[in-house]
Amino acid sequence: MLNTMYEGKFPHKRYRNTLDFLTAQITPPAKILDLGVHNPFVPYMEKAGYTVINTKGEDLDLNTEFIESVDSDVVTAFEIFEHLLSPFTVLQNIKADKLVASIPLRLWFSAAYKSKTDSWDRHYHEFEDWQFDWLLEKAGWEIKARGKWTHPVKKIGLRPLLRLFTPRYYIVYAERKK
Repeated sequence: MLNTMYEGKFPHKRYRNTLDFLTAQITPPAKILDLGVHNPFVPYMEKAGYTVINTKGEDLDLNTEFIESVDSDVVTAFEIFEHLLSPFTVLQNIKADKLVASIPLRLWFSAAYKSKTDSWDRHYHEFEDWQFDWLLEKAGWEIKARGKWTHPVKKIGLRPLLRLFTPRYYIVYAERKK
């Protein structure tokens, strides 16, 4: 597995799981358009052999021109679609034929995330896996692979206990329907 390349040093479990899923579906080298600004995960993708281009921070609900203009082998969207009012529009305007996307799942025991200080960092959607599948299918994508993982926290209580075995993240690999 690719983990040996990093000697097990990932700041988050989701980084390790995301990179493992990505490399299992998309063999490096490949040119990736990563939705969202340059972020701490990009160097992991680059070290794995991908060329990564990020969007520039534009409001993707209102402006998909950059997404439509970039020529890439695959588009990645890691924890982005929950921040958009209309992820459907973005999904339709992706130029590439391959997509790897992850989302935080809606948790029945926890309210949706909402930042009190940042107007961008809020979740308009926290999907259940089947809802995200339906969104992708309606936007013209066919899901080829799926994965889920938990996100335990180092706290004491009922919710931290539930996080030990309740999946928090959902990831899919999809191809544009022909």
